[in-house]
Amino acid sequence: MPLLNDLSDESEWVEPDDVPRPVVTYGFASETFGDFELEPHFHAKSQILLVQRGALSCEVEGGLWIVPPRSAVWIPGGALHAIKVTGALEGYGAFVASGIGAGLPTACRAVSVTPLLRELLIRSANLPLLYEEGGANSRLMAVLLDELAAAKDEDLHLPMPADPRLRRIIDLMMASPADRGTLDVWAEKAGLSARTLGRIISRETGMSFGRWRQQLSVILAVKWLAGGASIQQVAADLGYESVPSFVTMFRKVLGTSPGRYMAERHSGRT
Repeated sequence: MPLLNDLSDESEWVEPDDVPRPVVTYGFASETFGDFELEPHFHAKSQILLVQRGALSCEVEGGLWIVPPRSAVWIPGGALHAIKVTGALEGYGAFVASGIGAGLPTACRAVSVTPLLRELLIRSANLPLLYEEGGANSRLMAVLLDELAAAKDEDLHLPMPADPRLRRIIDLMMASPADRGTLDVWAEKAGLSARTLGRIISRETGMSFGRWRQQLSVILAVKWLAGGASIQQVAADLGYESVPSFVTMFRKVLGTSPGRYMAERHSGRT
């Protein structure tokens, strides 16, 4: 650090928990075209990951978060998480020691990144790993923490169940998102009644079957669009019979069309 040229190269990694600074920031870049995954792990310090280019997914117990350009994911200290990257990725991150800063989230969440927060991460990532504390550096980090605390949530979260019966179904649905089978069809695959499956989904995710699958479609759409897929390809891969029906669903959930959503993301890059 502060710059990791290849996220998959562990030889370049310095464990942030071992750095005697309350906030450790860094930039990361990977030109790898293909998937790689950081296996489940945790840090004592909390972490925020800002994506500038590409997208990543982060799974923490109870949820899956997708992080497209101009968004970030906050991961509390001690939370076991796995990160998966598809294609080229650029961004910035920061590790924050416990007890530092007021109003920081206590649970994992996706957050929208303001231009100021982005610039603070970029500026602080250019400091030496063992930057001099006090004075300008400490003031910079204090403003960074204030911006982190003020960051707004984004609806890029998919609740993930713990029930093994339901998790098997969820894994199948995520592997074959174009399968538009009904609740009855999926219940039969699990050896459950539709009523039982619906009750378990509601209990485990707080959503109905239809709402959960809709959120899955949005999460996957954002991930694929950020990776360079066309709207037509995403609609087909999600099993929609037409592009307009997919666009309508996307706008209903995120408040804008997929084309405008991604255009706004890329226009925010420096």
